[in-house]
Amino acid sequence: MSLGFYTRTDVLQIARDLLGKVLVTAFDGKLTAGRITETEAYRAPEDRASHAWNNRRTARTEVMFQEGGRAYVYLCYGIHHLFNVVTGPENMAHAVLVRAMEPLEGLEIMMERRGWKSSGTKRLPALTTGPGALSQALGLTTKWTGQHLLADDTPVWIEKRGDDIAGQDIASGKRIGVDYAGESAEWPWRFWIRESPFVK
Repeated sequence: MSLGFYTRTDVLQIARDLLGKVLVTAFDGKLTAGRITETEAYRAPEDRASHAWNNRRTARTEVMFQEGGRAYVYLCYGIHHLFNVVTGPENMAHAVLVRAMEPLEGLEIMMERRGWKSSGTKRLPALTTGPGALSQALGLTTKWTGQHLLADDTPVWIEKRGDDIAGQDIASGKRIGVDYAGESAEWPWRFWIRESPFVK
């Protein structure tokens, strides 16, 4: 993936384009990877669901105002670490939440991190669907917020493997858990791969 991929101004397009890409972590010699199957776009300043709505700058959201290509990981309800990709040029404060993925590498490591003893075919999608489950499986925590995904020594990155997901294979709908956001809650800015069982 190139810097230009992340610094485009259309966060909705980036959210679609991230589908099918592979999110990889390499922590303490443990490699895990999964194919992104579900995303949500957040666009400041007009999006009331965005942490940077109305260009709100706080210690937590400051990373969103940096140039695209960085990780934004925040704690939800004091429990779940949620992984986002900062997009757009500096000071644009757009981000894409990665909600779900299909495991590709390091399945046993993911299961251990999630406290699973056995996957079971029917149960497997629950391992990495939902943004909290995904981050836990990949070992992603707030420690990595601000990490540049293109740095030479980054332990977190996104890569392209295979063809892009065709437009007709992408579904969209309302984002999840943003009912507080007024009319912004109705925007169809959640995207997922049709027919994939790895969607929350």
